[in-house]
Amino acid sequence: MEVERRTRVVLLACGSFNPITNMHLRMFELARDYLEDTGRYKVVKGIVSAVGDGYKKQGLIEAFHRVKMARLATENSEWITVDAWESLQPEWVETAKVIRHHYSELTAAEQNGDQVDTVKYAKKRRIEENYVENASYHNKRDATQLMLLCGADVLESFGISNLWKEEDISEIVGRFGLVCITRCGSDPHKFIHRSDMLWKHRKNIHVVPEWVANDISATHVRRALRRDRSVKYLLPDNVLHYIHEHHLYSAESEQNNAGVVLAPLQRYVGDPSG
Repeated sequence: MEVERRTRVVLLACGSFNPITNMHLRMFELARDYLEDTGRYKVVKGIVSAVGDGYKKQGLIEAFHRVKMARLATENSEWITVDAWESLQPEWVETAKVIRHHYSELTAAEQNGDQVDTVKYAKKRRIEENYVENASYHNKRDATQLMLLCGADVLESFGISNLWKEEDISEIVGRFGLVCITRCGSDPHKFIHRSDMLWKHRKNIHVVPEWVANDISATHVRRALRRDRSVKYLLPDNVLHYIHEHHLYSAESEQNNAGVVLAPLQRYVGDPSG
């Protein structure tokens, strides 16, 4: 299939990024390779969106630091950016609303020939030029598609009671689409098969195998940091330097939000529509 006939895609990853790791960055590369290898898509941009402090997850450090680390981790990428909108909201924002926000920004950018971005100018300019160059291959009616990028753990969390609203799951996979990276011990295909809703939208769910086993997780990184163990090569060096410089992860920080009910559980428990 000719490049100009491919659907342009923007990948959006939402999460705590507490801290961002090399595996978070690898997810973008794996997803881009997989989608472009189908011959149907051209990935033009990746967005990292860190959850706000209102999420109330135990051990979650301030969003300011998590966004700063994400910016450091992606500063050398030609196509992955960081957006702070979600992290700046005073209350937790449902992922479906975050996706809608970015889709609106994307639509406005296409109409205005501009990009709404907060990364440094030189990188922003490169992304804008690449985006406009890709857009020139298409008619205006060929809109760019926004897909949620996640790990298999996020997909499987759809089955946790009161963590997601059914209508939000339906909107995410039905309207936008999902790119799911497999992890050790996970079987996304089995989970999709067991869920009537996910099965209904299975053609919008792209399961990407990670053939190089990689079980890096932010939880493991924080545990090692608390124990004064090395985490070098698990996350970018500039992120590690930032963590040490600001003394971010400790036994005390891991007690942040201890005993506090996670924001979605607070919001959806007792809500008949949840």
